Amino acid sequence: MKKIEAIIRPTKLDEVKEALNKVGVRGMTVTQVAGCGLQKGKKGFYRGSEYAIDLLPKVKIEVVVSDAVVAELVDVISQQVRTGEIGDGKIFVYPVEDVIRIRTGETGDVAL
Repeated sequence: MKKIEAIIRPTKLDEVKEALNKVGVRGMTVTQVAGCGLQKGKKGFYRGSEYAIDLLPKVKIEVVVSDAVVAELVDVISQQVRTGEIGDGKIFVYPVEDVIRIRTGETGDVAL
């Protein structure tokens, strides 16, 4: 099993959710986060004064899936969020040792 964690633009969340539902993802965790990378934030002006926003709003999507579908889901997420601009985000893939469904006590792929 693997955990796919994607940090994306908030405006792309609905597109990613719909695409993941179409390929059979049954559950996900979505968190509002803030961060910076190559984009290094942005500068703005308010009443003639310049200010910097160092941490930009992002959304983190977390999904745990079987190993067989990892490449497909990474492709689906990438296709939905890619604009070609700095700030599109990142996808991380982590190994997951086990999953336990608390309600039934099921473990492994069955618990997904």
